[in-house]
Amino acid sequence: MPGETEDFEVQDAVSAPDAEGRPRRTTRRFPLFTRDTARPEGGGRAAPGDAPAPARQWPILVVLAAVALGLLLTALDVFRYGTLLIGAALLAGGVLRWILPDVGMLAVRSRFTDIVTYGVLGIAIVLLALMAQPNPWLQLPFLKDTLHFTVSSGG
Repeated sequence: MPGETEDFEVQDAVSAPDAEGRPRRTTRRFPLFTRDTARPEGGGRAAPGDAPAPARQWPILVVLAAVALGLLLTALDVFRYGTLLIGAALLAGGVLRWILPDVGMLAVRSRFTDIVTYGVLGIAIVLLALMAQPNPWLQLPFLKDTLHFTVSSGG
């Protein structure tokens, strides 16, 4: 009944309580059917519930708008600036995920996993944009040596 608390004596391993608040036994087997999923940490609304939908999801909308602008620039033959903007948008998503307690749909997995994923992908895209040919803005000598070594030793 609501309001009453019951004491349960549990001898085996348990997982999160079920809908009635009773602990469930766990096994090492995966269930045949998924009954529920946990919301990611920080996956709540980024604004109060009475705010309009775009305001509640502003973090992901900011990242998606920057990525869309980057794709548009890339399509308009401003490749380097467009890809730099895409990488910067992913890095901004990682920073938002780190700083804000609730980021809405920008939260996909745990905070740590999201920050690492956004950060690694953002840095990789930025570095690739900086090294893109012709006339790269960033030149790493060991990459050129590696390329020459693999091309010259292939025959």
